[in-house]
Amino acid sequence: MVNDLRELLRLAAGRKEQPSAAIFDSRTLQSSPESGARAGYDGAKRRKGSNVPVAVDTLGQLVALRVTPASEQDREHVAALAAQVQAVTGHTVEVACVDQGYTGDQPLEAAAEQGIRLEVVKLPTAKKGFVLLPRRWVVEKTQTQCP
Repeated sequence: MVNDLRELLRLAAGRKEQPSAAIFDSRTLQSSPESGARAGYDGAKRRKGSNVPVAVDTLGQLVALRVTPASEQDREHVAALAAQVQAVTGHTVEVACVDQGYTGDQPLEAAAEQGIRLEVVKLPTAKKGFVLLPRRWVVEKTQTQCP
């Protein structure tokens, strides 16, 4: 149902039914006592819980997601997330924009095995706290590269 809704929303926005670009990111959800062994500790965010790596299209519509312990790094899930994205979209995704949590050779190679080129979006200068990147995810206008 989610895939059908995403396709309809893309068509209504004047886009192709399947995306050619995606955005990979994750968030840590705080655990409850019922989480048990599934919960892990995310040292960077100082939170115990679950990590949810997510892939969305450039309109922000859900393409794929996974739920893992928070102690696992984002880059460990690139292969599975990329495979899930390609399976759902019929191998139409060519590029995925990611943040600096996905740097390194392993995530680049894992995505390349699925036919996806990772583009790491970096801040121009070091900032403290939350900083909105200008036009960060306007991707499909160029079809194959992230701004």
